[in-house]
Amino acid sequence: MKKIHFREWTVPSPRYWAVFAVLAAIVGVGLIAALYMEHEGHWVTGMNNQIVWGMPHVFAVFLIVAASGALNIATIGTVFGKRPFKPLGRLSGLLAVSLLAGGLLVLVLDLGRVDRLMVAMTTYNFKSIFAWNILLYNGFFVIVAAYLYTMMEPKAKKYYFSVGVLGGIWRLILTTGTGSIFGFLVARQAYDTAILAPLFIVYSFAFGLAIFMLFLFFAFAQDNREIGGKLLFRMKNVLGIFLAGVALLVLTYHLTKLYGTKYHGVEAFILRDGGIYTILFWVGQVAIGMLLPIAIIIHPILSKSKGWISGAAVMVVLGGLAAMYVIIIGGQAYPLEMFPGKTIIASGFYDGAHGAALYYSPSMPETLLGIGGFSMAILAVIIGVRMLKFLPTDLSDRALDPHVGVKADG
Repeated sequence: MKKIHFREWTVPSPRYWAVFAVLAAIVGVGLIAALYMEHEGHWVTGMNNQIVWGMPHVFAVFLIVAASGALNIATIGTVFGKRPFKPLGRLSGLLAVSLLAGGLLVLVLDLGRVDRLMVAMTTYNFKSIFAWNILLYNGFFVIVAAYLYTMMEPKAKKYYFSVGVLGGIWRLILTTGTGSIFGFLVARQAYDTAILAPLFIVYSFAFGLAIFMLFLFFAFAQDNREIGGKLLFRMKNVLGIFLAGVALLVLTYHLTKLYGTKYHGVEAFILRDGGIYTILFWVGQVAIGMLLPIAIIIHPILSKSKGWISGAAVMVVLGGLAAMYVIIIGGQAYPLEMFPGKTIIASGFYDGAHGAALYYSPSMPETLLGIGGFSMAILAVIIGVRMLKFLPTDLSDRALDPHVGVKADG
């Protein structure tokens, strides 16, 4: 049995503090943007009565979904017994809670009345999926913290598998809840389908793994630690499988909508007539987010290059943000059908007015808040790996033979 040892991130201090300073500065700018919107009111954003969830929600939902997927790496090692993934469990858990914290930070600062958060946390309407999600998010923090404890404390090893199974189940429920926020909104024709829940689950696998791979590659490169070709091969193949699942569910989603006559209007809007939403769908969500990364992963030469694999992971992240923009904002941009089958003669609320789709333009404060939340998540990770033993010292092929059991110790 080989042992995988863990150490703090020992990158030289000047380089570490440079990364820290850049991320902290971005977080600071994001907080200033949030204070500006809080002081001036949401009229300074691009949001309006038609589009009430703007750019901050794109980043927040992306980070929350990615948090669930980031924990999937630990689950692969624990629940499914894939030994090469077991040494990645600690970083997986840390990244998961950090991404969730970053996403929730964006949501809280975008509420408009942050002080009202206590009402949402103490008064529950269990007919609302939002109330359920508050419980799911808090439960996720507690379970992942316990999961990390079983990994890092030898006396708690006997609970490692049980807590890992609970974490795997909980993250699936959490992502189902996040997807159901949109699936339960029957008033929005772009939402209103149960397939959004499994779509968000598969998206979470891809987003979380892509971000995990990028951070792992960066941290190991800066610290001169080695990642073996076999582990790299496994991770990029798993990413390819997740992307194939995403492509299948996206196709199923749109074919299902096209099958129902009442959804032809919204499908034409997203796929053909939606302007920026159509461009983001075909170029961002489909081409950059799915087809190009899959092409790199299956290419006989490019798939062997860590640089190209990193590029594919970056594309998945960018494509994921585009997908969230299309789903969240594009879904609101298509006008509400207030009276199905009726012709609206006059209305002051965009009813049937397709020009309303052009009214939303993300403002700078909204975008900076979203980027600040993303940076906060990564900042939390680099602080964690610097202070505690989250990173394996060696993931080379000779240290991590997939045919030999791996025993991890602190």
